[in-house]
Amino acid sequence: MATASRLPSMAPIPSPPAPEPPAGRVRFTVSDYYRMAEAGILDEDSRVELIDGDLIAMCPIGPRHSAEVNRLTALLSARLAGRAIVSVQNPIRLDDHSEPEPDLMLVRPREDYYASAHPGPADALLLIEVMDSSAAYDRGTKLGLYARFGVAEVWLIDLDEYRVEVHLAPVDGIYTQRLIRGRGQAVAPAAFPDVELDVDAILG
Repeated sequence: MATASRLPSMAPIPSPPAPEPPAGRVRFTVSDYYRMAEAGILDEDSRVELIDGDLIAMCPIGPRHSAEVNRLTALLSARLAGRAIVSVQNPIRLDDHSEPEPDLMLVRPREDYYASAHPGPADALLLIEVMDSSAAYDRGTKLGLYARFGVAEVWLIDLDEYRVEVHLAPVDGIYTQRLIRGRGQAVAPAAFPDVELDVDAILG
């Protein structure tokens, strides 16, 4: 297995502040979001997520993106059985106005597997977003959102640059540590430093 050569931390990317709602804007709550589903306004084929009270259309999932999610799921599930729940493209409840759906999450084990409620920021050990056509949205809006709510660690898998961006230590809505791992290197979740993954295995 390749060893993780440590690169110096890079300057944190400032997270965008929570947008101020314009006059007349309808800011949806999570309850509104689910009522729209119950009423048939949104159905199981509606690819949207609730971000700061807005319904945001999600990019279609292409085969390269899908394969990457499948590869990560297999790698992490094999290494973390019984230690974390690997949750794939499921919601995380951040507050009453935001319920994004990251590509993959590692969440704390719970007997009911979160049947009673979606995980929240304190439950999330690692969030992963796979970036191709969605890079600007993931690196801007979603990364900033996760930082504001104190999600401990986020990985951005950049399929175009063939690298893993690791964002850690959120303070005042900004991730204060950023590491870049490329081919020939390795990366491990901060919550599971013994679970070291080759970037080549992650990217395929």
